[in-house]
Amino acid sequence: MKKVAILRGINVSGHKKIKMEDLKKMFEDSGCTDVTTYIQSGNVIFNSEIDNNSELKQILEKAIKDTFGFDVPVIIRSHEDLQNILNNTPCGSINLEADGAKYLLTMLAEAPDTDKVETLMSYVKEPEQLVVKEENIYLYCPNGYGETKLSNVFIEKKLGVQATTRNWKTITKLHDMCEG
Repeated sequence: MKKVAILRGINVSGHKKIKMEDLKKMFEDSGCTDVTTYIQSGNVIFNSEIDNNSELKQILEKAIKDTFGFDVPVIIRSHEDLQNILNNTPCGSINLEADGAKYLLTMLAEAPDTDKVETLMSYVKEPEQLVVKEENIYLYCPNGYGETKLSNVFIEKKLGVQATTRNWKTITKLHDMCEG
């Protein structure tokens, strides 16, 4: 089954450096097949016979720790999950072609508590938009992601769950790579 692993915080600001060819080999050594990486920020498309994403997450996080010597949170989504994300985006009037770099998806390791979501929503300032759907947050930052308080770290702290964020263009590309 085609899956995507999204690694949090590698190759950012010179920290937790992992070459994509080394990451690909680690995935293959962990039993994954048809492994492809996309850009340097830790996006891996692969096949796995393990259906359980929680089990696969644990295997891959341990392999990263054993291979590279540091902890890296991994979030797994299936090709079907990505299709559902694309089909069910609450983007409204946002032009995804023009503003795909300002429209982001924050993937959560698990669905957050409702009370924590309510607290997070109090930090959304117009014209920003934020919608939480199960294990995903759709975030629109028309002034740019670098200008919002709603960073990945901020969201993790407010919700108390692991998260990683990619822009819409990256999500679309990862979906397309699963199909190809």
